[in-house]
Amino acid sequence: MSTAHHFLDNQPQSFAKTIDESTYSSIVDLIEQSFTKFADRPAFSSFGQVLTYAEIERKSGYFAAYLQSQLGLKKGDRVALMSPNIMAFPVVMLGILRAGLVQVNVNPLYTPRELTHQLNDADTDTIIIYGGVTDTLAEMIDQTSIKNVVIANLGDATNARLPSPEVNDRFKDTITLNDVLVEGANFRFTAPKITLSDLLFLQYTGGTTGLSKGAALSHGNLVSNIMMYDSIASGITEEGKEIVITALPLYHIFALMVNFFSYFKFGALNVLIANPRDMPGFVAELGKWKFSAISGVNTLYNGLLHTPGFADLDFDNLKAAWGGGAAIQRVVSDKWLELTGQHIKEGYGLSETSPILTLNPLGVRHFTDTVGLPMPSTEITLRDPAGNEVADGEPGELWARGPQVMKGYWRNPEANAEVMTEDDFFKTGDVAILTKEGYYKIVDRIKDMVLVSGFNVYPTEIENIIAEISGVVEVAVIGVPNEKTGESVKAFVVKSRDGLSGSEVKIYCHDNLAAYKVPKFVEFIDELPKSTVGKILRRELRNY
Repeated sequence: MSTAHHFLDNQPQSFAKTIDESTYSSIVDLIEQSFTKFADRPAFSSFGQVLTYAEIERKSGYFAAYLQSQLGLKKGDRVALMSPNIMAFPVVMLGILRAGLVQVNVNPLYTPRELTHQLNDADTDTIIIYGGVTDTLAEMIDQTSIKNVVIANLGDATNARLPSPEVNDRFKDTITLNDVLVEGANFRFTAPKITLSDLLFLQYTGGTTGLSKGAALSHGNLVSNIMMYDSIASGITEEGKEIVITALPLYHIFALMVNFFSYFKFGALNVLIANPRDMPGFVAELGKWKFSAISGVNTLYNGLLHTPGFADLDFDNLKAAWGGGAAIQRVVSDKWLELTGQHIKEGYGLSETSPILTLNPLGVRHFTDTVGLPMPSTEITLRDPAGNEVADGEPGELWARGPQVMKGYWRNPEANAEVMTEDDFFKTGDVAILTKEGYYKIVDRIKDMVLVSGFNVYPTEIENIIAEISGVVEVAVIGVPNEKTGESVKAFVVKSRDGLSGSEVKIYCHDNLAAYKVPKFVEFIDELPKSTVGKILRRELRNY
């Protein structure tokens, strides 16, 4: 019998112990109830354009009809969406989901190599892609089975004709989302029967093998995590009156679950930020709204705090600032509290867990320096390498069980065997301790993962790329502290060619990896530290 820590054991304030997973029959059921309940209310804002819940229903219905009638897609087929936070995202996604299809969330920053793997692994023939990143698709589309391409431009799905980046010549005559919506209006959308066990997303996450794996998330996984969030946030939330700021990318499961679905359920207005790296522009946009909720990673919050004009904004309506993706630093949360009246509430989760496993309670006014408490209906247990529970206060690998945990990776039984136990616990690969107050604190990562601005970077993937360079004998990659991004990637290389330089390594990585994965530092050494069986000891490189 497991002695896993349930939500109410050692609890500083009372929440529901469990959630009712059968409240909705699917994510689509939840979406459609909001369409009806909040029809006249604004749903999304992007570049000054606003669509109501009724308009989003109509346009996503046209898109769903097009997918069914023109592309012949059937329930369960995978459709890739590769877009930043622009109005096309909600219209396309809700159309995909209403048609009973499975959305493959794709990072627009991917290189051709990364995109090829993901599209082939997901086994999809359809992609909706932001026009500004079509060069990537043009380079590798012949290596995939993609037949259907829809171009989404900045103003698409609205009445605005916004200047958009040039589309790659190969896709000059490709249908745009605006034209798809016009065509889709001529067809009847047939709603399929969707259940909680049906697949909803393939959420790709890095792996120790170097190739990303698709976490297969069901309608039930997401509905349960939304209900968990609801049980915690409903006390501070007024239906139809919330304004949530979405600066984290919606292809990231944190923003999808919290900002998109949870606040869609509340009938909120969702302000989409397409390029949060433009901090002055971001602050200018924030100045237009009396926003009540925001989510972000530590680097995003820190960036806002250091941007002129931020301190002058109106924070009277702010009820919650959620943090995740990487540890929230106390100094950042303290400064945020000073300016806004709210601490940043840190949570913890993974793509495989839809994502939230733990969260800091809203009622606790101080900064806990932890990732909080288990969500309702969620069990957390800390285990030693042999799988035994550790004593209180001792570090152990965090295992989790709950209705938000994926059933497994897409078509990858070997990976599933590594991370799922026979009694349905998911091994996170993160090491945590349970504090005396009953909070969880993440202390280390078994997987040697590097976190750059909240993005997971897996050393093996980068090592595999660098190893392809002529003259590289061995390579090991670690994360080193960086005040701005949390961590930076550093590569240690053993070389056999005198002329091989650090800049050559960086350029090759830049051509084959997303920018945040490219090593900031390259150091050449005579040999790498290894164990007696020849395994490279990355942890020893931290002392170099």
